[in-house]
Amino acid sequence: MALTPSTFVISITPFAQDGSLDEQAFRRHLRRLGAAKIGVYVGGGGSGEAYTYEEGEQKRVMEIATEELKGKTPVRAMGVEPRTAKQMIAFLKIAKQSGIDAAQVYSLDVGHAHVPTNEELNAYFSEVLEAVDVPSVISTHQSVGYRIPPELVVELANRYKHVVGINCTHPDLGYLATVIDGVKGRIPVHVGGPMQGLTVLAMGGQGFLSSEGNLAPNLCVSVIDNYIKNDMAGMMAAFGKLIRLFTALYGNGGIRATKAVLNHLGLAGGYPRKPRLAVEDSRMPNAFKVAEQLGLAEIEKWQEWVK
Repeated sequence: MALTPSTFVISITPFAQDGSLDEQAFRRHLRRLGAAKIGVYVGGGGSGEAYTYEEGEQKRVMEIATEELKGKTPVRAMGVEPRTAKQMIAFLKIAKQSGIDAAQVYSLDVGHAHVPTNEELNAYFSEVLEAVDVPSVISTHQSVGYRIPPELVVELANRYKHVVGINCTHPDLGYLATVIDGVKGRIPVHVGGPMQGLTVLAMGGQGFLSSEGNLAPNLCVSVIDNYIKNDMAGMMAAFGKLIRLFTALYGNGGIRATKAVLNHLGLAGGYPRKPRLAVEDSRMPNAFKVAEQLGLAEIEKWQEWVK
C-alpha cells in the first residue's frame, strides 16, 4: 500500500514578555494547527526555540501538545541536537512518557565544529535506537555541518522496525534520492523546509516540514491535498504562495518575524526568548505586506482561536 503524502509544521513555542512559557497561547496555537489537520512537531531547536528551555519545559511542551492534538492530527516531538547518545535517550524517554505519537532522533553534534566519524555515527544511532522503543524519526540535517552517509540512514531505518520516518534536509538531490530509494516506500521521507516540497513528491517521498505552517497551516495542507486530488493547477498556485511566504519570513527575521506576524493578525505568536530579540525594525513591514498580499489574513485568521 502506497504511503499517504503529508506535511508537518515545526511549531513555535509562545513565550510571555517576561520569558516564561505562555501555556495558554501555546494551547491556542496548537488548536489552530489541529483545526487545519497539519501534522505538528513541538519542542524543536529552531522554530521551537528549545535550546532556551528550562528544566521541565520540554516535558511540559510535549504534555500540552499531546493533550491538545493526540488523535486529531499527528503530533511528534522534535528536540535539539544532542552531544551524546545519553542525552538523546533521555529525551526519547520523556517523549514516550508524554504519550506523544513519535519523536525525532536528531543528528549528533559533538561540539566545537568537530565532525563525528561514520563509525561514531553508527554507534550513536545504534545505541539510541536499541535503548528505546518509542516510534522514532531519523533526522539527517545539513545544519550540523556534516553529512550522515545516506546508506547508513537507510540501513538504520531498515534495521529498526520502530523507525517510522526520515526527515532529510540537504540541498543534494542525489542524497535525497538514495534515501527514498533505499527505504523502498516502507516508511515516509519528508524534507525540511518547503523548497524541495514538490521535488520530494516527484521522487517518491511523502512531503515536507516547514516553519511557515505556523502562520499558514491551511496553505501548507492545500499543497498536499491538491497533489492527492491530482489538481496540479491548485497545487502549483498554493506552492507558489508558500514559497513567497518562505522568502518573506526567512529573509526578515525568521521565527521572530513569524511570531510578530501572528501577533499582528491577532493570533497566538507570543515573544521570542532571549538571546533572541523581537523584530521591530524595517524588516517587518515587508513580512506583513507579503502576508496580506497572499490573502493569509483572510485565509488563516481563525477567529475561534483568537477569543
